[in-house]
Formats: sequence, C-alpha cells, structure tokens
Amino acid sequence: MINERLFKQIEFITEIDRLKNIFRQNVVIGTTRNENDAEHSWHMAAMAVILSEYSAHKNLDILKVLKLILVHDLVEIDAGDTFCYDEKGLEDKAEREEKAARHLFKLLPEDQAQEIYSLWREFEELSTPEAGFAACLDRLQPLILNYNTNGHTWQKPGVTSEKVIKRNRMLEEHAPELWRLAEEIIETSIEKGILKK
Repeated sequence: MINERLFKQIEFITEIDRLKNIFRQNVVIGTTRNENDAEHSWHMAAMAVILSEYSAHKNLDILKVLKLILVHDLVEIDAGDTFCYDEKGLEDKAEREEKAARHLFKLLPEDQAQEIYSLWREFEELSTPEAGFAACLDRLQPLILNYNTNGHTWQKPGVTSEKVIKRNRMLEEHAPELWRLAEEIIETSIEKGILKK
C-alpha cells in the first residue's frame, strides 16, 4: 500500500493534467488551434532556459523561475483562462484565482501545498527578480505567437498597440534587451497591419 504523502502527490499530479484542457486565446504557430495552458507553460519554461542571460538581474535563480512558470497558471484549471485584454473578466480574476489556488493546492501534502501556494503568490505579486522575469516571459510568449499568427488575438475587439505596449512594458525593467525586441515586434506588427494603432 502506498503511503499517504505519495497518494496526495499523485492525486495532485493527476489533477493538474487538466491544464491540457484549458485553452488560451492564442493559437499555435502554423495552425488555427488554440494553445492550451500546458503548452504555454512548457514554451515559457524553454524560453526561460534559452533567454535567462537577458535578465536585468545577473544572479537569477533559474530553477525558481522554472518553478514559478510551471505553477503560475495551474489555478486556471478551476478559475478558467482570463484574456489579458478582457476588462470585465479581469474584475474578479484575482478572487476566482485565489479560490482556485486554495482548492487545488490543498490536494498536496501540507509542506508542498504551502510551497506551491507561495510560489504562485510570488508570481502574482512580482515580489522577486525571478517572478519579474517569469512574468516578462508570460508577456513575451504571446507577443511572439501573435506576431507569427497574423495578430490572431490582436484582432479581438478593443485590442490596440497602446494596450499591448502597456502590458509588455514591464520587460523594460526586468529584461531591457527583450523589451527592445518587444518594441520592434510591436512596431513591425503595426506597419504590417496586424496590430491596430
């Protein structure tokens, strides 16, 4: 018979498989299929490994960045994905996600539940250089997808270059070179007509 700790861990691992069924607004490059949250997290983790040299903080704990990335969207299993430009949906996003975090993370043994919850809060509060860098990648990844899918989500009502710039501006502080890349992508997207001015 397996021990209780391992049982809880496997229960949590089984539950988070549902992340593969939470679909985002972005589509996968070269397709018309919406990206799921698990793909988004994997893509960001790969970006963290490849792009960590561009962090403004030179002693970045890359393992912590990876943990933050893997944890940050788990709450969407219960709370659902909220489109970053959906002003109505953003009104109660924090409340929905907090409730989801408390429900989901309690499946784990107490020590791990506290650790995962703390990592999730750290990402939400941008309270460390690692959280800031992880959040930058959370913004840059959809920017790259949009640029390579003819501005798929940028075609939704109310999305403008001003809003895209505002959402991505945090890169300037945490990863200045990636911010310059983001500015170039935004500018080129406006010129190509895939992002409204």
